[in-house]
Amino acid sequence: MAGSIHAMELAYRITRRGGTTTTAGLPHPDHRWPLQHVHLTAKERTIKGSYIGSCIPSRDIPRYITLYQQGKLPIDRLVNDHIALAEINLGFDRLAFGQAVRQIIVM
Repeated sequence: MAGSIHAMELAYRITRRGGTTTTAGLPHPDHRWPLQHVHLTAKERTIKGSYIGSCIPSRDIPRYITLYQQGKLPIDRLVNDHIALAEINLGFDRLAFGQAVRQIIVM
């Protein structure tokens, strides 16, 4: 989910035989993950990408908001930091270097 090649590699390595590794993170376009094809075939694994959890935004986002408001979706635990708009370039640098996962821009 973090868009980290290292995280994807770990997720794939701990996926059991016949299991599926699903990624929703977007690493830098120049970063590559060297997959050992023999493991994919011999261990009958599946790799899948997911964009916004394959949701239907008009249906699902209002539901997510309701779950958050009811305290059933603890999004606050996923936030690393709050930054000012003037710090946005620093925020992108933190993301690129894996120093943050989620930051909220405050005005």
